[in-house]
Amino acid sequence: MKGLGFFFVASAAVYLTLGMLWGISMGIAHDFQMAPAHAHLNLVGGVLMAIFGLFYHVVPRAGATALARVHFWVATLGVWIFPAGIALSEATGRPAMAIVGSLVVLASMLIFLGVVMRSRL
Repeated sequence: MKGLGFFFVASAAVYLTLGMLWGISMGIAHDFQMAPAHAHLNLVGGVLMAIFGLFYHVVPRAGATALARVHFWVATLGVWIFPAGIALSEATGRPAMAIVGSLVVLASMLIFLGVVMRSRL
């Protein structure tokens, strides 16, 4: 695997590893307050990034576009902000960062939708 697909899949592997370690540490501590943030790290960071990467691997011309590169960075930003915002919201009751993160993840999905639709041409 090479190109943009590799970067998405490699990122997914890192985020899933971090999510698993976080889940294990919560289990050891018997403290599951951060379970929603952990779950979203696994979902957005692991599952979505892997799906994106596999698409770009299967459709390499889609991954060669500038929009696809923008997609990688917006998706990465969403992975960093959204779970952190959920954790902050759980800890403080202030959801602003989680809301911003969710909007960044939504923007990433909309960019991906655009890339997918353009790849049919």
